[in-house]
Amino acid sequence: MLFVPCCRIFETPNFPFMASSSPTHLSLSLDPSSSSSSTSLLNLQTQRTIFGSKDFEKTHLRIPVSFRKKAVNLQMMASEKTPGLTQEATVDREDNTDVFDDMKQRFLAFKKHKYMDNLEHFKKLADAQAPKFLVIACADSRVCPSAILGFQPGDAFTVRNIANLVPSYESGPTETKAALEFSVNTLNVENILIIGHSRCGGIQALMSMQGEGDSRSFIHNWVKVGKKAKESTKAVASNLHFDHQCQHCEKASINHSLERLLGYPWIEEKVRKGSLSLHGGYYDFINCTFEKWTVDYGESRGKKEGSGIAVKNRSVW
Repeated sequence: MLFVPCCRIFETPNFPFMASSSPTHLSLSLDPSSSSSSTSLLNLQTQRTIFGSKDFEKTHLRIPVSFRKKAVNLQMMASEKTPGLTQEATVDREDNTDVFDDMKQRFLAFKKHKYMDNLEHFKKLADAQAPKFLVIACADSRVCPSAILGFQPGDAFTVRNIANLVPSYESGPTETKAALEFSVNTLNVENILIIGHSRCGGIQALMSMQGEGDSRSFIHNWVKVGKKAKESTKAVASNLHFDHQCQHCEKASINHSLERLLGYPWIEEKVRKGSLSLHGGYYDFINCTFEKWTVDYGESRGKKEGSGIAVKNRSVW
């Protein structure tokens, strides 16, 4: 049998279960004559020094190929010519590095062209923030408020969740409600803007959900916050294609969330006094349009609770 060395001999520590107290050396070799597609023969040759002479023991282990491919640690024992493990691991590292290299370059460009050029502004931001807007937007990666509306650092306090929903005041604590309390009562923002968008996966989940949905699903338990928008959509658009129903619900849910904001006592008080305005926005990323409207508080007050809100200053960009 031909043995082809694949690594250097290395010394193993003396464990209590070893027969000799003298150093034991271990070498490994691969048997190229093994033709099995699922296993290959790995030969372990141990060398022990006993009373001044060398004694060799050979052990043959049959190791599945699938195990060898998954055991990344074996690449430390492989020769430079051994294909597979080393090459695959290198590709993974390179892909990882490329992602963060690109991110690094974007950060350095920001630092050079924005931060350093506006150093005084960023020094003021380091001391305190005073945003004019609270933005409630969807977590969808295609809908970035700063990118599509040009918000700069310090302009907007932002919270993003699935389907840009606002839970009722009476419901339990959520990060969205915490953001509302902090931005309105501490930062004293002057505007709240809720941004919905086209092809929203959260709204699609809401519209396709049967009844109260799966109680084990975090998504279902969250999107059912918008069930009134779903009900109003079904009432007027049930004859439409599902995609069109979803589009209708995407806009309806924004208005239902705006109406729900008026159920927060400290928000309603500021809106009534004129120090806070509520706005809705809809970003259609298929046609790249943005629709914006503002809650007409005076007209909305005359409406029956739950019957919707009155809006004004509607425009499409």
